[in-house]
This record gives sequence, C-alpha cells and structure tokens, in this order.
Amino acid sequence: MANEEHLKILKQGVEQWNKWRLENAIRPDLDGANLSGADLTRAKLYHADLSGANLTRAKLYHADLMAADLSGANLGDANLRGADLSGANLRGANLGGANLRGANLGDAILRGADLSGANLSYAYLTGANLTSADLTDADLSCSSLVETDFTNATITGCRTYGASAWNVTLVGTVQHNLVITNWGEPVVTVDDLEVGQFIYLMLNNTKIRNVINTITSKAVLILGRFTDDRKAVLECVRGALRDRFGLVPILFDFPPSASRDITETIQLLASMCRFVLADLTDAKSIPQELSQIVPSLPSLPVQPILLSTQREYAMFEHWRRFPNVLPEFLYDDRDHLLDHLESGVIDPVKAWEEVTNKEAARTRQLRETVQAQESEIAMLKAKLQGDD
Repeated sequence: MANEEHLKILKQGVEQWNKWRLENAIRPDLDGANLSGADLTRAKLYHADLSGANLTRAKLYHADLMAADLSGANLGDANLRGADLSGANLRGANLGGANLRGANLGDAILRGADLSGANLSYAYLTGANLTSADLTDADLSCSSLVETDFTNATITGCRTYGASAWNVTLVGTVQHNLVITNWGEPVVTVDDLEVGQFIYLMLNNTKIRNVINTITSKAVLILGRFTDDRKAVLECVRGALRDRFGLVPILFDFPPSASRDITETIQLLASMCRFVLADLTDAKSIPQELSQIVPSLPSLPVQPILLSTQREYAMFEHWRRFPNVLPEFLYDDRDHLLDHLESGVIDPVKAWEEVTNKEAARTRQLRETVQAQESEIAMLKAKLQGDD
C-alpha cells in the first residue's frame, strides 16, 4: 500500500512535490496508488515505487521516472510524452494506447508489458528489454532500437518508418505487416524489422540500391487488387510463402496512380526480388505494374495467378510473348491456391530458373570460347607479321 503521507504531498500538486523531493532523500512509496487522470507533468518521480499504481490517462508529460518501479502499473492511455523512463521497471505494465513519443526508455525493463497501440515514435529504446511484450499496432517511427531485446515479443502491424534497428534480438519475435513507409507515402509492408530497414534504404538511397539489388534469393513481390476480399487472399498467400517456403514476401498496397514515383518504386522493388507473383483477378493496377516490370527486367520471372471463374485482362496476351512471363496458374478459391502453391507457383519458378541458368552458363561458355579463339588468331597474326 502507498505511504499516505507521500500520497498526500503528491496530491498537493507537482510544485510542492518536487520541492519536497529536493529536500528529502527518501524513496517515495506510491505502491498501488490510484492516480488515474492525475496531472503529474514534469513531476520528479525518479526511483519511486509505483508498482501496481493506477495511472490510466495520467498526464506524465516530461516527468522524471528514471529507475522508477512501475511493475504491474496501469498506464493505459497515459501521456508520457518526453518522459524519462530510463532504467525503469515496467515489467507486466499496461501501456496500451499510451503516448510515449520522444520518451527515454533506455535500458528499461518492459518484459511482458502491453504496449499495443502505443505511440513510441522518436522514443529511445536502446538496451530496453521487451521480452514477451505486446506491441501490436504500436508506432515505432523514428525510434532508436539499438540492442533492443524483442525476444518472443509481438510487433505485428507496427509502423517502423525511420526506426534505427541495430543488433536487435528477434528470437521468437512475431513480426508481421510492419509498415516501413511514412504517412502519406504508398504503404509498403514487410515481415522483418531489419529487412524493412534495408528495403526502405534501397528505395531511397541510390548507392545502396545499386549494391543490394543483386540480392534476389528470398524476396517475392506480390501484386494484385487490394480490395478487402482480394487482399485477404493475398495475405494468406503471403503467410504461406513466408512460413512454408522461407521466402520474404513483400505486399505493395497503394492506390492506382500514374505518378513517376510509384512506377519507379514498383520497378525497384521488383528488381530486388527472386520473382513476382501477380494476381490478375479483377485486375485494375496490374497492367500498369507489369508494363514497368516485364520488359525492363527480362531476368525476373513473373508468375501470374488467376481465379478460374475469371479471364485475364485483354492486354495480358501481349505479355505472354515474353519468356519471363510464366503460364498463369488457375485457382478455384483461396484454399485451392494455398494447397497448390508449390506446384502452381514455386515449381514453375524453379524450373524457369534452372533453364535460364543453363542457358546463361552456355552463353558464358560460348563467350569464353570465342574470346580464346580471338586471342589465338591475334597471336597467329602477330607471329606471321614477325616472320615477314
């Protein structure tokens, strides 16, 4: 239970509390205190015992909570913007919907904490322990995630644009649908925090693009119609490609546009992928997308799929003439597509790669033979001229 004297001083206001803290070198005991909705803006609560306290919707703007014990505390929807929580113990705390924008959580213990829907943009999480924490739909934009421990944590649906993720621990981490683009930009989602950081750099840094574009063994670009029913199918395909085949599927969901930025982004994403999976069902933006991919990336296989009750759009006949466009796979429904994903998508891509690699090897051998013959002819000519 909270110390009644300490609680009484705190309720006199932050100014009186801070003065008392400066004059008294004691650890405040506010264990289990009901401070719901309290205005604790800039309060000096460092080293305080606030374990199990009710701080829902509390105003803790720029509060000093360094090394405080907030284990099991309820901070749901609290305003902790700019607060100092470095080294704080937040084990099992509820921070759902809390505003932690710009907060200092360096080396904080957040094991099993609920941070779902929390705003952690620009937060400092270096060295923080988020083992088994729930960050579903949290905003991690521009946060510092250096040596942050996400073991067994859930970071599904997070916004990670601008996040600095270096040497993070992601053992057993559930990390799906991470949005790596900024607000107002076309939505690009990935399923790996570190991969997402690289993909965004590739999209926006020419030098890095030129180096990493050659790494094409895992990524798969999924294109299609992103209405609710069609996106549900593509999301299932994405999960199967990831879980069953160890690939890194990328869903690029954006409104139809003829802008140069969009078309260049599509081409760039495709250039770093192993293959493109294009769902022609109810196609809207697919014609524009394929026009950027097929002719400009002849070494990239494109595997079309189509709901068997529909017909591909009229202009698709044009792309059939390109050798990197594989025969479309017709599927009856989502389950049929998932059951035949290997035979209908993966195997044709592998077969195309095998044939292409053999042709490339033959071409390379023929080129080397021609070069050797040209070298011999040049030597013979030089010898004949010498004899003359």
